[in-house]
Amino acid sequence: MSDCSDMSSYMSRCQSCRVESGCFMVYERNNYMGQQFFMRRGEYNDMQSMRSMGMMFDNFRSCRMIPYHRGQFRMKIYERENFGGQSYELMDDCDNIQDRYRMSDCQSCNVMDGHWLMYEQPQYRGRMMYMRPGEYRNFREMMSGQRFMSMRRITDMC
Repeated sequence: MSDCSDMSSYMSRCQSCRVESGCFMVYERNNYMGQQFFMRRGEYNDMQSMRSMGMMFDNFRSCRMIPYHRGQFRMKIYERENFGGQSYELMDDCDNIQDRYRMSDCQSCNVMDGHWLMYEQPQYRGRMMYMRPGEYRNFREMMSGQRFMSMRRITDMC
C-alpha cells in the first residue's frame, strides 16, 4: 500500500506478485537501488512472464508507489551532464530522441511536472528508470553509465 525500502523483513525472496491498485516501481536491491521495473494493476505470476515484459533481474527487494498525476507533463532533457549541451522540452512520450531531436545522448534532465519512465533503448525497451519531479544532474553517476534513448509519461490510472 506504500513504499517499502527493504522487503526482506516480509520475505526472503519474491518471485510473483499481484498489484491490486495503483502503479509501483520495483527495485533489484534494498533502498530503491539497482535496476527497476514498472508494474501496474495486474498479476505477475512468475519471473519468466516478468522477464518477457522487460524485467532484467530475478528478485526484487524494494518498491515505491507511484502517485497518480493530474495535469500536464513537462520534462527538459539535456545532451550532457549538469544540464549542458542541446536541450529540449518534452510534454509527451518520445520513442526515440535521436530520430526526433537529433540527440545522440541524454545525460541529465529536469522533471518539472508529472512522473516519467526513461528507457535505455528506443521504442521503450531495455532497462528503465522512474523519474519524479526534480533535477537529475548526471545519469552516468546515478545508473553506472546508463544512457536513455526514449521516455514515456505515466499517464493512466494505474
